[in-house]
Amino acid sequence: MSKIGFIGLGIMGSPMAAHLQAGGHELFVVKHSSELPKELMDGGAIACASNKEVAEQAEIIIAIVPDTPQVDQVLFGENGVADGLSPGKLFIDMSSISPIETKNFAEQINALSCDYLDAPVSGGEVGAKAASLTIMVGGPQVAFDRASPLFNLMGKNITLVGEENGAGQTCKVANQIIVALNIEAVSEALLFASKAGVDPARVREALMGGFANSKILEVHGERMIKRTFDPGFRIGLHQKDLNIALDGARALGISLPNTATAQELFNTCQGHGLGDRDHSAMIRALEIMANHEIK
Repeated sequence: MSKIGFIGLGIMGSPMAAHLQAGGHELFVVKHSSELPKELMDGGAIACASNKEVAEQAEIIIAIVPDTPQVDQVLFGENGVADGLSPGKLFIDMSSISPIETKNFAEQINALSCDYLDAPVSGGEVGAKAASLTIMVGGPQVAFDRASPLFNLMGKNITLVGEENGAGQTCKVANQIIVALNIEAVSEALLFASKAGVDPARVREALMGGFANSKILEVHGERMIKRTFDPGFRIGLHQKDLNIALDGARALGISLPNTATAQELFNTCQGHGLGDRDHSAMIRALEIMANHEIK
């Protein structure tokens, strides 16, 4: 049993932390103004006054927060994790953030004689609850080996992408590009079918038996048809990830034209007050432009 600090008990973090607790690990979490998850507290999780205290108490500290500035704050803000670290501890960032800043954060943590892994995830709320997340890891093999038993409690497809920090985040950016473009493709296909007078639900059913099938068609296609846009992964967060992709592309001197188009569709959604809806609601941008809602 390990002492695990877990920072970020949101849609993704709460079920991930619960799997670690069910696996026999002792959890240390941070007190909030809002109530901490009852399941975790009933299971024996210990509430700490700060991120620093979490780092002092735990052997391995995991964070999953919305964006790069939040990771910076968790690590280096007042009473941050860095203030509570001692040599030999491991920090694992499972957020989706800038690969460039990840390398900077890792250097600062390594200077404290601690290891750092960037380990962003894919699979959304469904994957977090089912412990079936894809976990993309960057960092030293020895740290990966140490963390693997924890990763195995939270995910199914776990890959050490590279032994340099930032490799996991780079892989996650690639993932988010593919997911966004697949959502766009499914949105266009179902809108086309509906506008042509064909039942999009039956079109989806037919396509799921062929080469066009995908997890996006299966899960998000159903969301589009049933109009169930409660967030599993919010548009605002996917916009953040595509901004990282487009900023990275500029730095690398390459063009990502379809990624830019997907971002513009998310921007349209945001402009119509849909930023907190699930990213499958990208179809709303196309529907707004077409003046046609699929049905």
